[in-house]
Amino acid sequence: MTYSDADLRAASETAIHQCLDLQSDESLVVVTDDKREVIGEALYEVASEVTDDASIIRYPPGNQHGEEPPAPVAAAMASADAFLAPTTKSLSHTRARGAACDAGARGATLPGITEEVFVTGLDADYDAIYRHSKEMLEAVGEADEVRVTTEKGTDITFVRGDREWLADTGYIANEGSFSNLPAGEIFLSPESATGTYVVDGTMMPHGLLDDDQELRFEVEDGYVTHISDDDIREQVETAADEVGRDAYNLAEIGIGTNVGVTNLVGSVLLDEKAAGTVHIAIGDDAGIGGDTDAPLHLDGIIREPTVYADGEEVELPQP
Repeated sequence: MTYSDADLRAASETAIHQCLDLQSDESLVVVTDDKREVIGEALYEVASEVTDDASIIRYPPGNQHGEEPPAPVAAAMASADAFLAPTTKSLSHTRARGAACDAGARGATLPGITEEVFVTGLDADYDAIYRHSKEMLEAVGEADEVRVTTEKGTDITFVRGDREWLADTGYIANEGSFSNLPAGEIFLSPESATGTYVVDGTMMPHGLLDDDQELRFEVEDGYVTHISDDDIREQVETAADEVGRDAYNLAEIGIGTNVGVTNLVGSVLLDEKAAGTVHIAIGDDAGIGGDTDAPLHLDGIIREPTVYADGEEVELPQP
């Protein structure tokens, strides 16, 4: 489906005005690549109407989610008041993004964004997303252990340790704040995890899985020990050639809180936000409260999970 300039503009206005609350005396950089230029230009156009200090920087798409961008891109992000990064490969869990926020920049990454996801995902009630996210933080935030089960075989327990659950609500008006867009999740980089999880929703490089397709992962003491899928196993093995065991790090558990996402569409960016789902990631967690640097961050979305916080079942938001 082709989207009009008006559709792209409306989504861009939500990002610039509602989420960023960009001001006329602030600088903003849009970071994009050759495959996402249309979305980058739409954001830049709206930002340019707010401030004279807006810029856009484009570079070739990266090879892997979590791969560091070129040094000039990292420098531009760190020197701006705000940034938006619609890119093919995710910058969310990069040192460049973390350094930019540490320097006081606020912003959002839009990894793997398509026009469909941009237009659909930014047409959201961010007040409702904020409310559901805070409710979920209250339900699981202080639990020592969170357990996730499904009828398809998931049974995995996460140990919080001294880590903190974080919320991605789309509100990025405060200095140093960060979000994905589209938004709507709470997430934790656990100190450890053990068990089995079965992805039956969305996971790259496959996208939206077929009804009878399942990806099985075994986890022990915070590391993935078995991957059933050849393509995903190859990605992790390639990363392990560079960083060793850290590539197998169990990096994240996330709970979707966006009740506006009624169906999975095959985009990790959007599907991991779907209310009533859980996602679990392998690899880098340095940008979300962990201490593992790895050149990948692979999320897998799990449908219809049951979540327990210290043994008590938690009611998840539903679309």
